[in-house]
Amino acid sequence: MYLGRIVAVGMTKSGRNAALYRVSSRSFPNRMAVENNGRIAVVPRPGAEGDLAKNPYISYNCLRIAGKVWAVATNGSQTDPIAEKIDSGMNVRDAISLGLLALDYEHDSLDTPRIVAVTHLSEPIGFLGIVRKDALLVREFQLKPGVLQYLSTYECDRPCDEQRDTNFDAACCDCAAQYAIDGGVFAGFDHPVTSASALASDGGFSLGLKIV
Repeated sequence: MYLGRIVAVGMTKSGRNAALYRVSSRSFPNRMAVENNGRIAVVPRPGAEGDLAKNPYISYNCLRIAGKVWAVATNGSQTDPIAEKIDSGMNVRDAISLGLLALDYEHDSLDTPRIVAVTHLSEPIGFLGIVRKDALLVREFQLKPGVLQYLSTYECDRPCDEQRDTNFDAACCDCAAQYAIDGGVFAGFDHPVTSASALASDGGFSLGLKIV
């Protein structure tokens, strides 16, 4: 099954909160996640920089930490404004809603939705949000050990209880990013390209990535 880009929030079996992001792409597979100054960005692989002229939406910060205790993962340029609104003290639901409303869905040939996942460092709560051409939806979830709630740009494009993985576990941040590629239900999703993760630890969130 092809879902396009995917975000997820969840908790490992040992009780560590996580936010995940995965790029799945048929049109622009020559991309990779890179960490830079405490953030993770999706960029073209060396030699594929020309793809930016074809689609300006394919490179962006996909994951960063806000207010020291919130991990924000998205599929586009909404990452930074949402994180900055949380930094300024806005509650998470409103920061997601305002960020998505302001930028709207991507006005490309597919009207690609913008999606967001946000989770707390220690409290068992997470949020999933999406703006589509026909809707803006944001929902809070209570996190449970071993469970990931996910949302995607295609097919699974509304925050709901049914879209979940019930065997999530990760010993490290890179392991969490790997899980988004081929762990649990994610193994059945086509065309993985790269992924990023934020995994809670005693000292804050650790950031991980995987390149297929």
